[in-house]
Amino acid sequence: MRVNTSFPLGTLRDTPSEAEIISHQLLLKAGYIRRVNSGIFAYMPIMLKVIEKISTIIEKELNTIGCTKLLLPQLHPADLWKKSERWEGYTAGEGIMFSLKDRQGKEFGLAPTHEEVITSIASEIINSYKQLPQCFYQIQTKFRDEIRPRFGLMRSREFIMKDGYSFHSSENDLALFYEKMSNAYENIFKSCGLQTVGVEADSGAIGGASSKEFMVTADSGEDSILFTQSGSYAANIEKAVSIPSQPVPIKDNVTGWLETPQQKTIFDVCKNNNLNPTQIIKVVVFLAKFESNLEVPILGCIRGDQNINEVKLFNIVNKLHNINLIDLKKIEDKNIIEKNLIDFPLGYIGPDLENKTIKASSNWDKRWTRIIDHSASNLSRFISGGNKVNFHKVFQEFSFDSKDYVINDIRNAKEGDKIKVDDNEVLKEKKGIEIGHIFQLGQKYSEKLNAKFSDKDGKLKNLWMGCYGIGVTRIAQAAIEQNHDQKGICWPIQIAPFEVIIIPTNLKDPSQKELTEQIYNDFKINKIDVLLDDRDDRAGVKFKDSELIGIPFQIIIGRDSINKEVELICRKNNSKFKISADKLLETFISESEIMYNKNP
Repeated sequence: MRVNTSFPLGTLRDTPSEAEIISHQLLLKAGYIRRVNSGIFAYMPIMLKVIEKISTIIEKELNTIGCTKLLLPQLHPADLWKKSERWEGYTAGEGIMFSLKDRQGKEFGLAPTHEEVITSIASEIINSYKQLPQCFYQIQTKFRDEIRPRFGLMRSREFIMKDGYSFHSSENDLALFYEKMSNAYENIFKSCGLQTVGVEADSGAIGGASSKEFMVTADSGEDSILFTQSGSYAANIEKAVSIPSQPVPIKDNVTGWLETPQQKTIFDVCKNNNLNPTQIIKVVVFLAKFESNLEVPILGCIRGDQNINEVKLFNIVNKLHNINLIDLKKIEDKNIIEKNLIDFPLGYIGPDLENKTIKASSNWDKRWTRIIDHSASNLSRFISGGNKVNFHKVFQEFSFDSKDYVINDIRNAKEGDKIKVDDNEVLKEKKGIEIGHIFQLGQKYSEKLNAKFSDKDGKLKNLWMGCYGIGVTRIAQAAIEQNHDQKGICWPIQIAPFEVIIIPTNLKDPSQKELTEQIYNDFKINKIDVLLDDRDDRAGVKFKDSELIGIPFQIIIGRDSINKEVELICRKNNSKFKISADKLLETFISESEIMYNKNP
């Protein structure tokens, strides 16, 4: 490609004010993307080349393990999503799906994901176990109605994604393919020049028994990863489990009621009464809203030095009822409390709060659902709210074993926790950017959308399903988070828009022009992705643009062109070689393989 005639660059000299993180700044400044609206971007020619290279790597790896590419519609009829019972959750309130009506008044949604559509198709084309397993994938634009789009392509309203869906005759076959896909993902990210960490993850709105995220570690990441130094354990903070520190025993002389005026927080109670947070059970109030308009009040109980993981709590509440849970929110609004509760001592609540605090006229369920974390249930003697304003009390030999209490893990694991009691290894924490996610969906969608197959005995059974996503545009931006310096982007050569850029300092010099054309044509003949900066600009401008856009290698053609000598510069480590033109191609191939572990 030639910059001046067929591949215009649109670099900026100033950093755009709306870009919060370095990768977003560099994408805009280097002319890779252009903002059209909040969370909506145009992919410029140079960015499209990156996207195409990532897509090619993905396709090659997935085709190798027997996956088949197709293209599914982006516009989905609401009826399909209502069958899976996800329409309400995805479109109501703060749902992420863009929804619309056609001229006949029929409802549709712009696809954030494709489980419903592909399952419906599978129900029509898969009839027998002899056709299984099958895996279909696509690479196309998806849509999310983000409340606050930010960080460029990291959280946008429109993005390019690879999503795949597999169908199986048994749970075991699904598990085997899930591991095969996990290995394929590791190969894909390695081939893109990325360093990733695979972590256990929550399945979220997609659902399913098991899921795994692939993360690029970066300070700008919105997800927290907990892991052991040895690599024996790694999980997203939404999924991570661990063992908290041992509690401090309560002194024998601390008994009965404690007057705690205006002491509503754990900090205040401990400070004023010489207590330790591990001796206290804090009770947090939530309201669960279900698809049937049922509203259930929740008491979440946890040890005072720990925090409730709302994702874990959401999943547990969802499993306790046969109705789809839409929303779970902490109750802090006084108007909501006064409308639905009687004499509610907020700040002084204990785990034994009576059901009669819920008003008979309220539309809430008339019983508290009490969910107790293990860190709290393991305490037989503790301090908690006395269900009376300005009072806490000491609970003696209290038991959570009755049917009124659901004991489960609702705790945020944290850095410094242990994984095993007898193990000295503790968890460490890093920020990460999710670029891939795989799920064992099980039979959730096949059951609701009636996708069945005939087994060996002729019996009809629900298909077993897996789901596998990769954020293609996210990979591009995450790669910049891992590969940049003060001058600009330092692309891994595998996904760089071009492998090498040729920069003649003065094309009006006949010897430079002749050598430039010779080298450019030699590289093209050898199928090397080369960009020629043939603009009539100062050499300094060309050098700055080259460093900003991050092409892995630069070939500088200057005064020594009369002697057929050029300079080869590696962007990754700024190493320079002065070399004769006849050895340039050989040296470039050798250096690119060494520097980037690139396969010839």
